[in-house]
Parts: sequence; C-alpha cells; structure tokens
Amino acid sequence: METVEDVTRMRLVGGNLALDFVNTRTGPPAGAPDDDVLTGYAELVAWGAYAGALTATEATALRRLAREDPAGARAAFARALRTRDHLDEIFRTLAAGKNPKASALDRLRDDEAEALGHARLDPTNGYAWSWRDDRTLARPLWPTVHAAVRLLTTGPLDRIKGCGGCRFLFHDESKNRSRRWCSMDDCGTAEKTRRYVAARRTRTAR
Repeated sequence: METVEDVTRMRLVGGNLALDFVNTRTGPPAGAPDDDVLTGYAELVAWGAYAGALTATEATALRRLAREDPAGARAAFARALRTRDHLDEIFRTLAAGKNPKASALDRLRDDEAEALGHARLDPTNGYAWSWRDDRTLARPLWPTVHAAVRLLTTGPLDRIKGCGGCRFLFHDESKNRSRRWCSMDDCGTAEKTRRYVAARRTRTAR
C-alpha cells in the first residue's frame, strides 16, 4: 500500500498541476494503470502540499479536519478520484490528437464553477485567483481543476503529450516540441539502455 512518503517521492514532470494530478497513477503507455500513490485522504493532502496546491498551514488544517470528520474525508477523497478520472479522459484524449467528450468537459466545468465559488482575486498576486479557505475537505481540488481549465483555454493543446515509456502526461515546453519522455532520468534513460543492449546483441550476433 502506498504511503505519504511515496507521494513525496513521485516526480512532478507534467508541467501543469492538473497533469501532475493525473500522473498520480502509474503504468505502461497503453492500457490500465498498475499503481496509484493516492490511497486515501491523507495521501491526497500530502500530494496537494508536495505539488504546490496547498500551503503547509492549509495541509495541517485539512488533516485536522479529516480526523474530526472521517466520513467527510472519505467522501472528499472519492470525489477527488472521480475528478482525476475525467481529467485523465480529457488530457489523454487530447494527447492522442482527438477531442474530449462533452460529458467530461461538462464535469470539469462544474468543478471549476465550484472552485471559483471559493476563490478570490488576490491583489498581491497580480489579481490572480487564490484559495484561502482551508475548512473544506475538497480544498485540494480547487487549484487543480482551475489549472486544468487554464491549460485547456490557453493551450497550445498540441503540446500535451503522453510519455513514450509510461502513462504519464506532460506539457511539452521544448522549443522544437520534440520531448518524448516524462523524464530523461526515468523513461528516457530506460529507452537509451534498451537501445544500447539491443545494439550490442546485434553486433554480437554478427
């Protein structure tokens, strides 16, 4: 079973908060995921603090609230997983060069409407949206869904890609849009090693 420590060891390679949220499930490029670092509300809060969706103070307050309301924490966690499902559907479809289903976009719209209901325009941050309410268990989702909407509405969407070695999604910010891997330290290195071994076998066979 994954732990809070496992959450803080995962690589944040998506280039966008929403993509990093989708990337909390791991597995091969195609097919179903084979692991999930989010196994409960505590891990969701740990991810939010690690990814920058929550401050340390907000995370502490949410942990305390979850202890006081375990049923509410379970419900908030289940909702977070549903949100992750439709974000995965939207961005994985875009990475494949297709248009997401209207139903998935409608769910994101509804999530964004709720998020903005808890937001305020912060003049200290260039009048950007900010969330200061740490008394609601759904708090980790608000900046996440807002990041998803911003990515969809500002694009460019053809920079949303899937890693060639795993199921991670990322926003390709390279100048020539040539990024193929979630990280050269992980899947990129694994592919280089595979090619090296294959080349050696070919030379040996000759």
